[in-house]
Amino acid sequence: MAGSNNFTEIDDTHPSHTPYSHKIKAVCSLAKKKLNGVWTKKTLYKRFPILRWMPPYKTDDAIGDLLAGVTVGLTVIPQALAYANIAGLPTQYGLYGSFLGCLLYIFLGSCKDVPVGPTAVAALLTFQSLGGKGIEHAILLCFLTGVVQILMGLFGLGFLIDFVSGPVSSGFTSAAALIIVTSQMKDLLGIEASGNTFVDTWKSLFHDIHHVRLWDTILGVICIVILLLLRMVAQINIGRTEAPTKSDRIINKSLWVFGTSRNAILVVLCGIIGYMFCRNGEPPFLVIGTVPQGLPDFKLPPFGFSKEINGTTVVTTFVQMISDLGSGIIVVPLVGILENISICKAFANGKPIDPTQELIAIGTANLLNSFVQSFPGTGSLSRSAVNNASGVRTPLGGLYTGVLVILALLFFTPYFYYIPKATLAAVIIAAVVFMVEVKVVKPMWRSKKSDFFLGIVTFVSCLVLPLEQGILIGIGINLVYVLYHAARPKISVEKLFSRGGTEYLLLTPDRCLIFPSTDYVRNLVTKHSIRQGIPVVIDCSHIYGADYTAATVIESITSDFASRDQPLLFYNLKPSVSSVFEGLSPKDFVVFYNHDEVDELLKNRSCIKKQMEIMD
Repeated sequence: MAGSNNFTEIDDTHPSHTPYSHKIKAVCSLAKKKLNGVWTKKTLYKRFPILRWMPPYKTDDAIGDLLAGVTVGLTVIPQALAYANIAGLPTQYGLYGSFLGCLLYIFLGSCKDVPVGPTAVAALLTFQSLGGKGIEHAILLCFLTGVVQILMGLFGLGFLIDFVSGPVSSGFTSAAALIIVTSQMKDLLGIEASGNTFVDTWKSLFHDIHHVRLWDTILGVICIVILLLLRMVAQINIGRTEAPTKSDRIINKSLWVFGTSRNAILVVLCGIIGYMFCRNGEPPFLVIGTVPQGLPDFKLPPFGFSKEINGTTVVTTFVQMISDLGSGIIVVPLVGILENISICKAFANGKPIDPTQELIAIGTANLLNSFVQSFPGTGSLSRSAVNNASGVRTPLGGLYTGVLVILALLFFTPYFYYIPKATLAAVIIAAVVFMVEVKVVKPMWRSKKSDFFLGIVTFVSCLVLPLEQGILIGIGINLVYVLYHAARPKISVEKLFSRGGTEYLLLTPDRCLIFPSTDYVRNLVTKHSIRQGIPVVIDCSHIYGADYTAATVIESITSDFASRDQPLLFYNLKPSVSSVFEGLSPKDFVVFYNHDEVDELLKNRSCIKKQMEIMD
């Protein structure tokens, strides 16, 4: 941290005569100056991005945000209803997490395209973290997710997501998509099934397969087909792409709006069909049932609760709830910010992103969402794509999305009763099936087969084991890869001649010298130097850092070379690295920066050697 030239003098020469109030005032004055140094105008603009884009806000921006916000709102309402089902929670809790986060992100969010709310992956992780526990655990998980993400942001731990490589992310996302599809098969078929993993869910489905409801299955399949066709409609472009006419633009825009709003259109139509059937008796398919009307109460998340079971009051403490949630307290926040940062990178258009600010924004959204009984959420990739394609200009588009959700909770929840469960299952399946990253398999195989293996291991682990354990296995293997490469640097070996005709051995390590690699490098240098028996030059151009262990190894190597009376020189060693090595005062430690100096250094060393022999 940079120092400050502002000092506060505290006269402590006569402590017995100095009132404590004066000392307290002096300390408070110093603290105030420090805080003033932290909360500068630059920091405020960085931590509250709204201060940057709001002053130049124009009418065109308002129109773009309005259209995009309404379009995303029409998308998020049916998705929220469906994602609550993935999390194993009552339907209304999906809507509870879809409005406050959007509103908060207006002030704290740094990416205009991110709509905060429930996502398929976050809902699935919530379901697996709960392990059949109630809504109280889900709300507490939301609160703790926010706390962890805010702390990561405040302590600058956004770099941790860099340890989740592309193959691990692809394997995790693809497995999550298949698990989500599997979890919705029960509603698509109208049967009862449960399970915490992909394999367990399919076992449960086959166990109850003889109870399949025909009309639920027919309706679900038809809905999936319609959604996929409408997705294609959204991509249709009529007329010339270079210079389209006004009528072509109107038609193309209408087709895009129609295709993009496919979820809302289908849910409304199927809701009408469900309403008509319910008026005439029992519908032939299952409907979602009663959804409580109105906004949720704003209250503290449960840090413990009690329930009466069979006449006995069972008390669950905060510590027990933490224990029940397990590794989900860490995995859910990490995956949530990973999703969000991926969206920011996808729509950054080459601009730098601020992971710290996104951690604070998403963490604050989750923290306050827990006060309105929500489960964890983050930025949604599918809704971000809709937001971007709708022409969003600023994060203010989230205002209109949040208002639409609030209106739905206030006035339209009685009509949600008639929406078929198979329709919501179809909405989810048609959306997440494209999350299976098939396209990366071939390029990954051709590029680097070890990365392909890593992706496959992560994919299989996430299917067989609970999702959070699967991704931890993938990250663990990835870290082993990283540590192995750090411990095994490549060293090129060349025999060269100096201008004076002296033959020497040039060894060039390709990376930094740190403790896992030092013994390996020492063994290679020793082996080649003894085998050749000629002067050795180590090219340090690629060594940008070293540690104490490396310094001890260099000290040992120089001593060995001196005992063998074999010249050892270090070429182009960075001053910062050289100071680390010189800290142990190695014997005959010679550094040079010009190849022409090789002959002179070797000659000088020979002269010194002769002088020492004469003296002996």
